[in-house]
Amino acid sequence: MQMSYLKQNNKMTKMENFDLEPLIRPNIRALHPYSSARDEFTGDEGIFLDANENPFGQKNRYPDPHQRLLKKALSVRKHIPVENIFIGNGSDEAIDLIYRIFCEPQQDRVIICPPTYGMYEVSANINNVEVLRVPLTDQFELDIDKILSLQAQCIFVCSPNNPTGNSLQNVERLLQKFRGIVVVDEAYIDFSADNSFLEKLPDYPNLIVMQTFSKAWGLAGARVGVAYASADIITLMDKTKPPYNVSALNQEEALKALSNPLEFERQLSIILEQRTLLEKELKELSLVHHVYPSDANFLLVEVTDANKIYQHLVNKKVIIRNRNSVVRNCLRITVGTPEENRMLINELKNYNGEWRIINY
Repeated sequence: MQMSYLKQNNKMTKMENFDLEPLIRPNIRALHPYSSARDEFTGDEGIFLDANENPFGQKNRYPDPHQRLLKKALSVRKHIPVENIFIGNGSDEAIDLIYRIFCEPQQDRVIICPPTYGMYEVSANINNVEVLRVPLTDQFELDIDKILSLQAQCIFVCSPNNPTGNSLQNVERLLQKFRGIVVVDEAYIDFSADNSFLEKLPDYPNLIVMQTFSKAWGLAGARVGVAYASADIITLMDKTKPPYNVSALNQEEALKALSNPLEFERQLSIILEQRTLLEKELKELSLVHHVYPSDANFLLVEVTDANKIYQHLVNKKVIIRNRNSVVRNCLRITVGTPEENRMLINELKNYNGEWRIINY
C-alpha cells in the first residue's frame, strides 16, 4: 500500500517512497469492519426502526459512529481535512488501536522514552508487545542514536513531555530516520509556544499526532481524544475501533467547547499566567531545589524530600503527584486556579516554617 496522505499546495513528502503495508498486521489488513445501522443510513429525519433502539427517551439513538460534525469542526479549527482525523474515547483508545493495527503480539516491539506517559507501556503489556526503553538524556531529550540502533515497529514520544514538561527539540530528526510508525503525543501542545507537528503530516506518512480535549479544553471527564494522520492510517483506525466508540453526550460537549473559542483562550491565558506566578513562588522556597521549565499545564519540581512533602500536602488535602519513582525527589504540580495555587504555596510555606501568607 503506497501511502495516500495529506498534501498542501502539492507539497511532496520527505518520505515519498514510504510503504505502510509491511507495518500493518495481516489480520487487520484483511479485517472487514462491523457495519452498523448508522453506516447504512446517515440521515437525520425519518422513522428509525433499523437499529433496535428504544423508541422512547432523550438519548435513545446511537451516536454518529464517525463523529462527522465534530470532525468537521476540528477540520475548520486545525486546517486538517476530515479524512485525516480520528476521534477516540480518550487518547488511550488511539494508543491501543495503534498497537492492534501495527504490532503483532509476542513478535513486534515498541520503543518508549522514559520518563514519559505510562499508558504507552501499559497498553503494550495489554497487547503483549515487547517494550524497549530508551531513557531521555539528562537534558530530557530523545537519544536519537540509541533509538535508531534498535529495531521496532513504532515509537511513542510525548511533546511537551509528561512528567518533565519540556517540548522535545529533536523529534524531526527522529522522523527523518525512523522507518516505523512515529506517534507524537501532543496532549499539552496548547500550553506551548512551539508549533504542532500537525504541519509535518504532509512530509511524514508514518507520523501520527495525538491531541486531546482533556487538558486545555477542560473536558477530561468527557473522554474525547484525537489522532491526526494520513488518510490510510485513519482508515485503518476507523475500521478497527468499536462502532459507537464516542457517546453522543461526549461529542456534544466537544462541539460545545469548540463553538466558544473566546472562553478557551480566556482560560488558557489564566493557566499560562498562573504557571509563571507559581514557578516564581516555588523558586523562592528553600525546600525547592529546582523548577524545570515547562511547556505544559504543570511544573516538575525537585525538592528536598518528595515523599515527606507529598504526604504533608495530602494531609492538608492538597493533592499533587509524587514522581519520585521516575524522577528522583520530584513532584509534579498541576497549575490550578489562582486560589488553589495560593493554597498550595501557603501549605508549602507552612511545611517549611516560612509562614508569610501570600495572595495572588
